[in-house]
Amino acid sequence: MVSYIWLFLILIGIGFSFLTGNLDTINDSILTNGNKALELMLSILPIIVLWTGIMKIAEESGLLKRFAKLVEPLLSKLFPTIPKDNKALGYIASNIAANMMGLGSAATPFGLKAMSELQKINEKKDTASTAMITFLVLNTAGVTIVPTTVLALRIAHGSANPSEIILPGVIATFCSSLGGLLLDYFIRKRRNNK
Repeated sequence: MVSYIWLFLILIGIGFSFLTGNLDTINDSILTNGNKALELMLSILPIIVLWTGIMKIAEESGLLKRFAKLVEPLLSKLFPTIPKDNKALGYIASNIAANMMGLGSAATPFGLKAMSELQKINEKKDTASTAMITFLVLNTAGVTIVPTTVLALRIAHGSANPSEIILPGVIATFCSSLGGLLLDYFIRKRRNNK
């Protein structure tokens, strides 16, 4: 569905530039912006590789398991339907840790593994369980302490103080997480679903 939306937007843009006589703008954009996008990706890549490597070291060293044990009391309150020693809790904790470091690319494998484990304990295989929905909310609106990708973008574009967004980012993502989880909780209570 998203591909159709993008196709529609591209066709509208091309049609508008054709009707207004600005077809040269489209050609210039296609030729120059591809280069700029590649340069931007190459400038961000080292930071993402570094933090992804750190997350891999944390996983291999058992640091993520310790983090999972640390947040287990909170996770068991957020996910009361997941058995205490289920692998899903560890994957959820790892996903949260990666998202806190602003590493969506490193968080994705943990999120997929968590969903796979949650599907194994799901009674209705064709419907998302309550735990799956709560995890999706937490994953989407998660707290970010170090927005790695945003910092890399700000550095790549020559920001005078790229780290000035850290505190506002923490506050904003904390509020979005809290709001999402509260909404999830109230909807769950309204449906009498634990």
